[in-house]
Amino acid sequence: MTRKTETTRRSSIDAARTNAAHTTTAHVDTFAHDRLPPPEQWPDLCFDRPELQYPARLNAAVELLDKTVAAGMGHRPVIWMPVDGKPVCATYAQLQTRVNRIAHVLVEDFDLLPGSRVLLRGPNNAMMAACWLAVLKAGMVAVGTMPLLRAKELKQIIDKAEVSHALCDVALWQEIGNVTNPNGEHYAPSLLRAAYFNETDSGGLEEMMERKPATFSACNTAADDVALIAFTSGTTGEPKGTVHFHRDVMAMCDGFPRSILKPVPDDIFCGTPPLAFTFGLGGMLAFPMRFGASTVLHEKLNPEVLLKTIDDFKATVCFTAPTFYRQMAASVAKGAPKYSLKTLKKCVSAGEALPDTTRQLWKNATGIEIIDGIGATEMMHIFISHTPEAVRRGATGYAIPGYQACVIDAAENPCPPMVPGRLAVKGPTGCRYLDDPRQAAYVIQSGPMKGWNLTGDAYAMDADGYFFYQARTDDMIISAGYNIAGPEVESCLLAHDAVAECGVVGKPDEARGQIVKAFVVLKPGVAADNAMVKALQDYVKNAIAPYKYPRDIEFVASLPRTETGKLQRFKLRQIAAS
Repeated sequence: MTRKTETTRRSSIDAARTNAAHTTTAHVDTFAHDRLPPPEQWPDLCFDRPELQYPARLNAAVELLDKTVAAGMGHRPVIWMPVDGKPVCATYAQLQTRVNRIAHVLVEDFDLLPGSRVLLRGPNNAMMAACWLAVLKAGMVAVGTMPLLRAKELKQIIDKAEVSHALCDVALWQEIGNVTNPNGEHYAPSLLRAAYFNETDSGGLEEMMERKPATFSACNTAADDVALIAFTSGTTGEPKGTVHFHRDVMAMCDGFPRSILKPVPDDIFCGTPPLAFTFGLGGMLAFPMRFGASTVLHEKLNPEVLLKTIDDFKATVCFTAPTFYRQMAASVAKGAPKYSLKTLKKCVSAGEALPDTTRQLWKNATGIEIIDGIGATEMMHIFISHTPEAVRRGATGYAIPGYQACVIDAAENPCPPMVPGRLAVKGPTGCRYLDDPRQAAYVIQSGPMKGWNLTGDAYAMDADGYFFYQARTDDMIISAGYNIAGPEVESCLLAHDAVAECGVVGKPDEARGQIVKAFVVLKPGVAADNAMVKALQDYVKNAIAPYKYPRDIEFVASLPRTETGKLQRFKLRQIAAS
């Protein structure tokens, strides 16, 4: 079944909705709240700072967009995009008009009520951003999906979230067509209708918008009404749906960016994380909008294009993953005069651990200290970070204002300084899985630490409250009784001149239980031979404790990564085990 011949399939539930009047007060979202964890499993939240005090009624789209226009800033740029190689911008007022018209389509053409789940699918562009804001403004629930997901993965998300409608970039229509095909292997029966944007032919979302008014009365949602369901990016291979409220969206904006980045209206954000990923939703859209700033949305970025984007759009803040910073540093270090980066002020790295070697490479090449951070889809965004002035070598940072963090042992007692343990955190956001028994493993269920979130990371904390990453708790390698953190070995290998990328995991071993295995991508022109294996092993032995050296090294052309750039160590473990 092609997109053009896709039929609109309606259920009796949808038919009933057509007779219901859309009101400005949100209906009780029985779906999301009925499928949230029981109250006793919820995280313990704290709102102990003035900027985190929110009213009972709150709509995140109103806070991010409408209030900025009402404050007289409607003429200011909000979204920049490259069009025919030139920077083009949309203003806050123009974005508001687009958002309002999409909201009318959702309510009037789709017959949706507050609480309905809407799948969003598209690369980083202005229509994708407008669709997300429109869904929230109309009181519905946004379910973002990564552009590279296939029908099988989309079906899992659609089924679990009981998504009824989708807004999709026409460039990605094929996989939506697959899940709406009743005869297809990955048919998702709850998905009744899809509309496509950036459509050049007739019948697209833009054509539906043309007939709609430029104004829309926002749904009067409660602060704890569900705004989005964010699915984990899949580093474990088993995505989970995390439920976040309108209040969580604002707390995300009033935490890390307010205390660490300190944005101003003249800032221009840019970067690589997709809007479907909470890291990208914050850094590429919500953060700049909260402070009246603007953002560059680019659909396809590689390290070279990102460097050019920074120059072309005069970007001041960059969000990307460590692998991009490492590759961009190499380009800048070559002395290429085409990249001045003279407007760039702040760089943020998250998504995976930032090796100190990468931090130093970027600083040496640009003079800019990378702002490291750890966040989680479950926690909405970054909760441990630092300002550029408060960097401590090897540390991710400290708990940002509004959050508390500690390192605990297996008995949930605080670990002594610099003794590794499990990272526990709490603040104004926390984990609420959608209908998932793994909730009890993420939020501590009893005792003095009840309600704290366990992120799945192993950390050590020094006496000053700085946190030093060790590994994911399931990435600790236990070899002959020694605990070895894979990322530490990775960081050591990355400091070798021959290594471009690497991933380190434990490989089953009869004598030692596990041995350290390294998958290494060499730089161009370096021979992948036994002499290089020995050179890397000797290098690690001389740099860190000898028992941590990789006893097995495999040279590979590339490493498995998620769409957001995270190394998929679970795939490397599968290869090592086989």
